[in-house]
Amino acid sequence: MPFSHKHHVGQLGIDCRYCHNGVESSSSAGLPATEVCMTCHSQLFTNANMLAPVRASLVSGKPIEWQRVNSVPDFVFFNHAIHVNKGVACETCHGEVDQMPLTRRAHTLSMEWCLGCHRNPGPNLRPPQDVFLMHWQPPADIDEIRRQLIGMLDIHPDTMTDCYVCHR
Repeated sequence: MPFSHKHHVGQLGIDCRYCHNGVESSSSAGLPATEVCMTCHSQLFTNANMLAPVRASLVSGKPIEWQRVNSVPDFVFFNHAIHVNKGVACETCHGEVDQMPLTRRAHTLSMEWCLGCHRNPGPNLRPPQDVFLMHWQPPADIDEIRRQLIGMLDIHPDTMTDCYVCHR
């Protein structure tokens, strides 16, 4: 099922949470159910060939088979909710999806890549209300804000590289 984040996010301005409704409360961000797509596509582009799989899913009751782009090995525990609630933006890991006609992996998501952030989370933090904004521009006093966020959001870099944090 081809899906353009460039169209839906970049051009239409749809917020990440509309389709990925578990991102703030679950370890999994979630993939959109057919009914989420049909909220608009029952009215727009109703006969488009590209949307035939969505219509077939609605008729059959069988979920859309999305192709996973970003994943970590099964032995890694990753929780979307903890990251976004602690001020890590979607685009930090997923890149500028609003510019992706087809979603691609923006970063390796390797252990070393993740550890870099866990060792020094400050540069990747923004105020929680801004984590869903694309192309966010930090204010001039961002270093002080990030220091405050580490305390306010109860972030503990001294223990974030302990193995059990990601390997449970």
